[in-house]
Parts: sequence; structure tokens; C-alpha cells
Amino acid sequence: MDFNLLIDNLTNPALLFFFLGLLAVRIKSDLEIPQNSSKFISLYLLFSIGFKGGIELSHSAFNSEVLWAVLFGIALALLIPLYTFFIVKKKLGVQNAGAIAAAYGSVSAVTFVTAVSFLELQNIFFDGHMVAVMAVMEAPSIIVGVLLMAYFNKKSDCNINLSGIVKHSFTNGSVLLIIGSLIIGFIASDAQAEGIKPFTTDIFKGFLAVFLLDMGITSGKKIKALLKNGWFTFLFAIIVPLVNGCIAAYLSTFITEEIGNQLLFSILAAGASYIAVPAAMKLAAPKANPSLYIPMALAITFPLNITIGMPIYLSILKAL
Repeated sequence: MDFNLLIDNLTNPALLFFFLGLLAVRIKSDLEIPQNSSKFISLYLLFSIGFKGGIELSHSAFNSEVLWAVLFGIALALLIPLYTFFIVKKKLGVQNAGAIAAAYGSVSAVTFVTAVSFLELQNIFFDGHMVAVMAVMEAPSIIVGVLLMAYFNKKSDCNINLSGIVKHSFTNGSVLLIIGSLIIGFIASDAQAEGIKPFTTDIFKGFLAVFLLDMGITSGKKIKALLKNGWFTFLFAIIVPLVNGCIAAYLSTFITEEIGNQLLFSILAAGASYIAVPAAMKLAAPKANPSLYIPMALAITFPLNITIGMPIYLSILKAL
């Protein structure tokens, strides 16, 4: 791995604010981001990424590469929860396994946003259609996780409303906003897009820094809950994402020649959802333990990917 690249990433101001959030929890500071402000910033980041992706997509021709990229993304979202479910099922039970499989097969929009910022810092190009790929990867893994739970859970009291889960996975706020922003950015003219560029682009990194500060505080509070559940979940949250990211890095070279796209595929495969999936699991798996799959995704896998994960995947791609 290129250690200069790792150092550059670890000294990124946005990432340093994440560590500041962890430190604040460690020293028991009362530092916190108001909940309403945190929600607004997360919506802003999704809006900005979706809108800019739509603009880039409007300048690109719909070709076989775009189609293969979408299909590859869906394939990752279907296959990852299949094998992760069976790794976890024997140790943690069917419902916990289904929830964890759905989380690790789905995507982390915040990790994707951070990866986009990382690529911009490295001056590496990526295509706008990768935003669309991220959007379509949210639902399939949730569906697979729910179907696996329904198949392996033999208890008569297991009543899963699959249609409601599917509908929720497509209409939850994160997915709706990023798809809607993508479409609006695609429709908007260059002159119209330029008019709101100060909002969509110029202040993006500042908002990302504040959001990562909030994520650091949240992660620091949740990691204690995860450690209480033993080393299995802790190691799973480290090893499985790295394996997924490295495999996706290699396979993505057959899908696209753009190294920026390849890195985003790695991050999409390595990430874990801690927003959409927990909301869906409240309906599909009420007996699944949220103190397992939420801290795994947020307190371990998210920091792993944004600190050493991205430099590792990029180093692999450069070597390939």
C-alpha cells in the first residue's frame, strides 16, 4: 500500500474532525451536533452528490458500460448478503443474521460521499452514473435478507410483510432524495446548475467535515455496545468489508476502465448501511438486536473504510 496516500487521507481535515468526535466521547466532553442540524447536513450531502451526479450523467451517453455498471452493482447487492448470512447464522441466529446480511449487502451513502471527496482530493475522475449505481444497490440486499429470514425461520409467529419492506426500501428518505436529486440534476441545464453551484459544490467539504464530526461522536458512543457482544462481531465488521472491497476492486476492472469508478465499486461493496437497513429491520426483524448490526456498521466498518480502506483499495487498483 502507498503509505503517502494513507497519510494524505488520514490528515484530511474532514477525517480529522471524525477523530475529534471520537476524542470528544473518550474524554466525556459535552460536544454534540443538534439532531435537527445533523439530519439537515446528511440530507444536504445526499442532495449535493445526487445533483452533481445527475449533471455528470447528462453529459454522458447511455452506453453498455453504464448498463454493465448498474448490473454489476445489483449483483454485488444480491451476492454479498447471501454468503454473509451463512457466516453469521450459526453464531447469532436467523434474525440477527438476516439483519447483518442486509446491512453489509446494502450501501452506506455517507461512506460513498466520503469516497467522492477522497477522489476529488486525489484529482481522480469518476462517472456520474455511479450515483445511480449506489441508489439501485440499496433495496436488493434488504430483500435478500428478508427472504433468507423468511425461509430459515420456522417459527409460526414470523410474519414478514415483504411488499411493505420492498416499498420502504425504495421510498425511504435517503434513496428518494438521492434518486430525485439525480433526476433533477440530469434535467437541469448547465446555466441552471451553475446558479446553485455555490450551494452544491463550494460548501460541500465544510458540511462533510461537520457531518463526520457528528459521525465520530455517534461512533464513539456505540462502540462500547458492540464490544460487549464479543470478538466475533468485531472481527466480522473488519474482515468481511475488506474482503468485499478487495474482491470488488478486482472484478470492477472488467466492468470499467475508470479507476475512480473502480474505487467507488470497492467502497459500495465494502460499506454497510446504518440508516436504511435499521429502519427496514424494525418492520422485518423486530427480534433482531440493533445493538449488534448498527454499531458493527457505524462504529467499526465505517471508520475502517474511510481511514485505511480507501487507500488500500486504490493501491490494489493502481497495482492492477
